[in-house]
Amino acid sequence: MAPITRRSLLKASAATAGAFGLGIGGNLVATALSAPEPRILKTAKIQAALTDPVPTRDVLTWGDSGMPPVLRMKKGEPFAARLVNGIDEPTTIHWHGMRIPNKMDGVPFLVQPYVYTGDHFDYAFTPPDAGTFWYHPHCNTLIQMGHGLTGVIVVENPDDPQFDAEIVLNLRDWRFGDDAQFIAQFRPRDAAKSGTYGTVRTANWKVQPQYDAPAGGLLRLRTAITDVTRIHSFRLEGAQALVIAIDGNPVAPTHFPLDLLQLGPGQRMELAICMPDDEGAVVSLRDVRPSKPATLATFRAVGTSLKRDLRDVPALEPNPVLPPDVASAEHIPLVLSATAEHAASNPICGSLGYSFWAINKVPWTGDTPDPTAPLAELKLGRSYVIDMQNVTPHAHPMHLHGLSFTVLSSSTGPVRPLVSDTYLIQPDERVQLGLVADNPGDWLFHCHIIEHQKAGMTSYLRVS
Repeated sequence: MAPITRRSLLKASAATAGAFGLGIGGNLVATALSAPEPRILKTAKIQAALTDPVPTRDVLTWGDSGMPPVLRMKKGEPFAARLVNGIDEPTTIHWHGMRIPNKMDGVPFLVQPYVYTGDHFDYAFTPPDAGTFWYHPHCNTLIQMGHGLTGVIVVENPDDPQFDAEIVLNLRDWRFGDDAQFIAQFRPRDAAKSGTYGTVRTANWKVQPQYDAPAGGLLRLRTAITDVTRIHSFRLEGAQALVIAIDGNPVAPTHFPLDLLQLGPGQRMELAICMPDDEGAVVSLRDVRPSKPATLATFRAVGTSLKRDLRDVPALEPNPVLPPDVASAEHIPLVLSATAEHAASNPICGSLGYSFWAINKVPWTGDTPDPTAPLAELKLGRSYVIDMQNVTPHAHPMHLHGLSFTVLSSSTGPVRPLVSDTYLIQPDERVQLGLVADNPGDWLFHCHIIEHQKAGMTSYLRVS
């Protein structure tokens, strides 16, 4: 087995850095160089009252107190952030779902070094897409994300339709004991199955919070599943809603009514909700997937009815994602499976001490001639179809960094041609995902159930 070193991984990513200046990255370099004053994001360890009235110790955040801030950007305008590391271990920031230059992607050793305690790293990019995204570390991810380092990003489009209110929800679990303090983030027997679930469920770090919205008004609800494990099945009670965007992209060919929508960790959903006319009426967002359904948040109608109608909501403007040329596309076969190795692995973002999962029968990093080689090498500007098969009895939200794909087909039945960065593949499902390799670099591809990622279901694609 070839030795794995920081030098070898950095050397691999440097090979693609020479191609920078083409595709999305090239279009953004000039504006990134003239970025505004950076937003300071300093990591901190705090106490937080997540289950009143007992404060929880060792909660992680960016800022002085409370939940990580919702970062607001504008499509096509430069953004800058300075990560200052104030905690006692290395960290980075990954801008989940955003098609930005590879050197800004935040994956340690693959594209950037660790940011050690007391050090800082400057991120600068121009978001090409409007929508709902999120940010999180890619170091010691199970602990850092599990202890709070997950925040939501809203990239605004000035041409978007006007809503009467907007609410952003950061949906995540916490693993607490009876004393409201952290317990072990995972159990091996669960990591080898669907993952280890949290014990307390929150929206915006609150248990079943309630928010006010104008009676009879149109509410834009942005939700991001920043949890490390939990798959959600969303249902709304008390009002009608349209799904207008998934994973930062407007739904195609147009929005559709919310009945039951299942999304996994890392995915985002935007709803247009027509609030009830009666003041005081309550709308509930629920997750009905578990055996004990949960109310995630509620919305109370206030004031005199605005008498709006969901038919007033036009389709959102599509993001500038190139459609793949399926007829000429090269196919990339990927098989998601379990592995019998069960040995400690050395993954990109820290090890659980086990390898339960694999892509193309190889856990990251497996005993192969080149354990850090990419899954595939893509030519810049070419179209590709990922033929992905899940031969495990568990669902996997598979996330691709830096690129967007279009859902082409599924063995489970007809699909919407959604543009996305994360696909929740069901047990025994076969799916085809089409993409244009328009962003050069080494792009991580992994399951966003973090235990699965850290136990082997990780690799990357190289675009050059």
